[in-house]
Formats: sequence, structure tokens, C-alpha cells
Amino acid sequence: MKELELKYGCNPNQKPSRIYQKDGDDLPIQVLSGKPGYINFLDAFNGWQLVKELKEATGLPAAASFKHVSPAGAAVGLPLTDTLAKIYWVEDLGELSPLACAYARARGADRMSSFGDFISLSDTCDVSTAKIIKREVSDGVIAPGYEPEALEILKEKKKGNYNIIQIDENYKPAPIERKDVFGITFEQGRNELKIDKSCLQNIVTENQDIPESAQIDLVIALITLKYTQSNSVCYAKGGQAIGIGAGQQSRVHCTRLAGQKADNWMLRQCPKVLELSFVDNIKRADRDNAIDNYIGEEYMDVLADGCWQRIFKVRPEVFTAEEKRTWLDQMDGAALGSDAFFPFSDNIERAKKSGVKYIAQPGGSVRDEDVIECCNKYDMVMAFTGNRLFHH
Repeated sequence: MKELELKYGCNPNQKPSRIYQKDGDDLPIQVLSGKPGYINFLDAFNGWQLVKELKEATGLPAAASFKHVSPAGAAVGLPLTDTLAKIYWVEDLGELSPLACAYARARGADRMSSFGDFISLSDTCDVSTAKIIKREVSDGVIAPGYEPEALEILKEKKKGNYNIIQIDENYKPAPIERKDVFGITFEQGRNELKIDKSCLQNIVTENQDIPESAQIDLVIALITLKYTQSNSVCYAKGGQAIGIGAGQQSRVHCTRLAGQKADNWMLRQCPKVLELSFVDNIKRADRDNAIDNYIGEEYMDVLADGCWQRIFKVRPEVFTAEEKRTWLDQMDGAALGSDAFFPFSDNIERAKKSGVKYIAQPGGSVRDEDVIECCNKYDMVMAFTGNRLFHH
């Protein structure tokens, strides 16, 4: 297939629209079901690069959940604890494959943002993974292959209109990439920077110890940032991104946004949240929104309006700010990556509130010493990678 005509571009008024290769070569993809659109393909191709690199860097199956050209979640296929299986709503599916664990993590880190995602899988989609995808609201999936039964499961979604893309895993793009903006062509070399544990050798803090698990988390954070709209910051723990702040003009706003998402991930594991009792037949998205509201400030409004009965079987007790802080203070050993240097130590102060212990950032700010001093104050470990990861 030389080209694929699309319904429209980013918006319905942007026509005509198509994807093709300028050199005339065949496209490296097959559409097995559905009619993916312009934004679907942007998410699919960015996500595929991300999971391919995660697999190469860690040796583990990887998955990503993309929305509007930035990942809402990314993870590798480490086993789930009972608590994580519960908050990711997969505890009823029995033993999951490593790839299914990766997607459960990627989808579950920020379920509100992942609603209607485009999924990227590093490995052949198996039945275990397809069963998770089938019951989530999603626009489509890209993978290097599909088990026959898994493909049939996915084809049942959206009355047969679910977008399923198969990509040639051996495809290698040209070293130069181009795009047109306002009728003017921009050209640059592809970002072929390899990210692995060797990027973490230049440790600039007094504490020099980064355990193996934290190295994996930092690599996950950095590779995720490579495909996240800048400015961006990523918190990671236990083999997955737990909070991604994308597209902010200020670095500290990235750190705060990603930190809020990481806090939300942690708070969802609190027994007070796990014990919430929902009304029968509540939709998954409504349940997820209710949990976020309960964790946030909006629950007081729900109580005041007396509409909690539409969501919960039993009226939950208020989750006080003091209780939340006590639970969050148990968080420790999180990793944080930044796509560019931290210009002020306020980023470190905010990261500390979300249990960050390990940091990787390019370095190069005139205030590097202030940032290092702040890390030393909290016994954090920080590595300077020397590599910026802007993505636009």
C-alpha cells in the first residue's frame, strides 16, 4: 500500500488528508480493522517508537497509552501486585501475560487521561492483553502482530469498527524527517538518541547509589519523555510512568502536574479508597471519575448536593487533607525524569512531596549548584544525562 486516504486531518475542515512516504515506498503498516484518522496515526507512530525503545532498553514487553500525541501512561511488563490489579480493574482476569501487565499499568496510571486512548504494544498482542483492551474505551491499537484469537476479540469492539493497525517491526525510517508549517518545510535529523542505563553514569549528588530498579524507572521516564510534548516531566515507579506532565510552558508546572498525577496514583492504593462501594452497573468511566473526585476536593460538593447515592452504595467518609498527606508520606523511591534542565530548586521541593528519590535531567542550568544542593538536603540521587529531550 503506497498511501492511505484519511477522512480528514486534525479537524473536519482540514481536507484532503492522507498518509504516504515521499520516496514512494510502501507504507510499513496494515489496517486490519476500522478507519484510523490523522490523530490516530500520530498517536500510533509516536507510541510505537516509545514501546519499541522501552523493549530494547529493558528487555521487557512494553505498552503505552497515548492521547493527543503525548503518552498518558507507559510501562513494561512486570507482574502486578494484588493492590495494583485492583486499582487497574483487572483482578478478575486471573493471571496476566507480561504484555497484558504492561498495558494494565500504562492504562491504569492515569485512567481519566487514558479514556479513549490509542494503544501501542511492543509485542504480538495476545489474548490476555486483548481481553483488557476489549472492555476499555479506546480508539485503537498498534502492534507488530496479533494472535488469531486476540484479533477476533478486538474486531468485536465498536461493532467491528475498532482501529487495529499492524506495523512492520523491522521498518526503519529515513534519517532525515520533514514537516510543513505555514507552507514552509522544516527539516531535521531524526532523534536517534539511545537511552539506557549508561545515560545515568554522571551522578552529581553526594548520594551516588541508584539501585537496579530505580535505573529501570529512570530509563522508562526518559524514554517516555522522548515522545512527550515539551516541556515535560515524568514520575516513574515499579516499572511504569505514574505521572506525566506534558506541554507546559513552565518547568515547575510540569513538575506539579505530573506530581499531582503521581499522588493520585498513590492515593488510589489507600485502603480508604480501595474500600469504596459503588452502585451496581456503574460505568467504568463514571467509577474512575468518582474516585478522582473523592480523592480531590470535588467530593465535598457531591456530599453537599446529596447526589452521592447515584455513585456509592454507602456514603463514604470524607478523605481529609491530613489523611491524604499521611498516606502520601509513605511514598518513597520514586524516580523523576525531565526533558530539559531544572532552572530552579522549586522543582526538587515539589518532587520531594511525591516521594521522589532518584532524578535524571540534562543539567546545564546556571543554577545547577542550587538544584544539587536541594537534592543533597533530601539525600536524593541526581544524574546529569547531558541530553535534552524536547519533542514538538
